[in-house]
Amino acid sequence: MTLRSSALAASGTDGVNGVALAVFVFFFVAVTVMGFLAARWRKAEQSANLDEWGLGGRSFGTWVTWFLLGGDLYTAYTFVAVPAAIYAAGASGFFAVPYTILVYPLIFTFLPRLWSVSHKHGYVTTSDFVRGRFGSKGLSLAVALTGILATMPYIALQLVGIQAVLDVMGVGGGENTNWFVKDLPLLIAFAVLAAYTYSSGLRAPALIAFVKDGLIYLVIAVAIVYIPIKLGGFDAIFDEAGKAFAAPGPTGKPRGELASGPNSQWAYATLALGSALALFMYPHSITATLSSRSRNVIRRNTTILPLYSLMLGFLALLGFMAIKAGTETHGNAQLAIPQLFEDMFPSWFSGVAFAAIGIGALVPAAIMSIAAANLFTRNVYKDFLRPGATPEQEHKVAKLVSLLVKVGALVFVLTMDKTVAINFQLLGGIWILQTMPALVGGLFTRWFHRWALLAGWAVGMVYGTLAAYGVASPTQAHFGGSSAEIPGIGQIGYIGLTAFVLNVVVTVVLTVVLRALKAPEGTDETRPGDYTADVGDEGVTPDLPPATADVPAGR
Repeated sequence: MTLRSSALAASGTDGVNGVALAVFVFFFVAVTVMGFLAARWRKAEQSANLDEWGLGGRSFGTWVTWFLLGGDLYTAYTFVAVPAAIYAAGASGFFAVPYTILVYPLIFTFLPRLWSVSHKHGYVTTSDFVRGRFGSKGLSLAVALTGILATMPYIALQLVGIQAVLDVMGVGGGENTNWFVKDLPLLIAFAVLAAYTYSSGLRAPALIAFVKDGLIYLVIAVAIVYIPIKLGGFDAIFDEAGKAFAAPGPTGKPRGELASGPNSQWAYATLALGSALALFMYPHSITATLSSRSRNVIRRNTTILPLYSLMLGFLALLGFMAIKAGTETHGNAQLAIPQLFEDMFPSWFSGVAFAAIGIGALVPAAIMSIAAANLFTRNVYKDFLRPGATPEQEHKVAKLVSLLVKVGALVFVLTMDKTVAINFQLLGGIWILQTMPALVGGLFTRWFHRWALLAGWAVGMVYGTLAAYGVASPTQAHFGGSSAEIPGIGQIGYIGLTAFVLNVVVTVVLTVVLRALKAPEGTDETRPGDYTADVGDEGVTPDLPPATADVPAGR
């Protein structure tokens, strides 16, 4: 392609796109400066505590929360993997669009209640709430460990997104390059991310999210108009994609479907529903939620967050465009969209697009590491290792753990195949869904018995893990996907949803049995009024003065 050739010519003989790299570095340096400056943004007099570092002082208004949640949920993995799934298999990749539509009515029913009770009692994590609601440190520990376990591969995938962009730009050299030189750019990006997260806590990704989402909206708006014009229109794009999916793949069967057929409807529907149920069980989603300053901020956000779903629908179409453009991925579909941008855009705008993906990895990776650190600090360190820990000690431990979490994710990325990272993230979705009965159920009723919830969680975790272990793919003997036959139905469906159903059944049956046996239920430290409390009610964090209540520029 002429644009690709000119880009390579501009980049020199070593294959590095110098113009795109310069633009990428500019934005990376800009957000790095913002990340460190964020430490001074609305800094409280007493900042050495988990509320300030891990929740931004619970002070964010509607727009900050909207960008923070958007930056949290719509990640570099989303930017890269959703269109990559469509590039590789077709319509099945669109499951992400309906599930993000389904999720917002669901969270409207329970997130305001979680915000109220958390602010009333000073809960920082979902495990704090579970412990307070059911009087069970064991159940709280199970929820915390599940959250940490499910978050680790998610952080790793953000680093995979950065690495995909660096590979397309030609940074780090070829496959025969010394491993240290090859991975040095990723190591630098990791070190910078770790440094400003350690320094600024949740304020850093909250501030950077404005840049990240602005760039992503800009890139998608341009791509959805510019690329189809270059490729001859959507008719030509869909026609070429239909032919490509009808062609036999490595197994001799068609590569995919342009539109979902009857044989894939169960898998598609259960994956969309299960993903919708799981999304706000992730610790990073809850961390961003609890950072908001009032109950109404949460309610307003559930009504405007669907704007991101519109963006996601346009983003998914890029997978079809990559097919029409003849994008070469060398067997790694994750490179499809970065390579499409490299092929189709002028070098300077490719740099903008790569910066959007790169920053789209930094924001959620920061939030995820903070969320995992909050869980460990509150629900492992304080509950089991040092019950008398002071706020200053909690603050110090959380900062250190956030570094260790990122190191673990980095090791995962550098030592394992990228496909393995993706499949472990899918496994994380199966795991995190098993915390829903304790969290969401507990927000509405105290009927479930704590031991029954723990047993249901264990059954769901074991079944989901074993079922996923038995799924093979062309490249893996185990953990090759997240769909398997649904027992008793015979259709292929999402393993996480099947495990969740078993979880609920076990929980309900054992609750009936344990209540009949009058087993100890634990102490509930919450009261009915706690679930509807708002700012200004006794015991709830007061609102901030108008001058500091929202975005620094203008509000």
